[in-house]
Amino acid sequence: MSLQLTRPLCVFDLETTGLQITKDRIVQIAILKVFPDGTTEEFSRLVNPEMVIADESTAIHGVSNEMVKNEPTFAQLAPEILDFIGDADLAGYNSNKFDIPVLSEEILRTGNDFDLSNRRFVDVQNIFHKMEQRTLAAAYQFYCGKTIENAHNAIYDTLATYEVLIAQLEKYPSLAKDIDSLADFSKAGDFQLADFAGRLAYNAKKELIYNFGKHKNKSVAQVMKEEPGYYGWMLEADFPLYTKQILRKEMERMKAEKEAIPLEDKLDLLKQKFNKP
Repeated sequence: MSLQLTRPLCVFDLETTGLQITKDRIVQIAILKVFPDGTTEEFSRLVNPEMVIADESTAIHGVSNEMVKNEPTFAQLAPEILDFIGDADLAGYNSNKFDIPVLSEEILRTGNDFDLSNRRFVDVQNIFHKMEQRTLAAAYQFYCGKTIENAHNAIYDTLATYEVLIAQLEKYPSLAKDIDSLADFSKAGDFQLADFAGRLAYNAKKELIYNFGKHKNKSVAQVMKEEPGYYGWMLEADFPLYTKQILRKEMERMKAEKEAIPLEDKLDLLKQKFNKP
């Protein structure tokens, strides 16, 4: 196989009630799990989103309220989905901007943890845009010479995305075939985002920084000193749960680092702060 894997890769696609990451819900999920030996397993389910699917969304993906009314909710499916994904890396089409943030939001909403810190992410759309500038349907036609059947059906889109990825590797000899290189190449932009919403990032010093608003490019530690209330505002505002999770972990790290400072050093720091001998 032209794709070089050191652990499983889950190529997946979601159909949702809409495009708002923090508010909309999954109505269909399909996952193609590719193993290092080239074998595959598939997972596909309709999901009851526990909210009304707008007619505009149904017109795109074909999933109606009637189709999902007796299907399990995401909370009911979450353990099975997490078990199926396991420690696999993730791939999809526009997945870094949409599918992965939505999946993370749904999983965290159920109270389960979804650690993305040790996974690699291959966004086939970003590879395509850097190489050819097209849509998934055009990518499928361009690379595979086929027309997508049942576009916006999650399982068909998932299979098409995987075929496009393999065809990209065959078409571009210069494109590395290992997941580390593909994940790096398929990132949008040259900086390292900490969350998929793009609100947090890492600077050249590997410090967690804010990537938006009045504190853009400032480290979380610096803002905590300058405006402690900003952290609370972030947790209360309408940001993705995964963004908030990363922020909480950074605060826990900073707290642990502070508590590890010996008492004598803390006293010296206080003396320096208040200019006392």
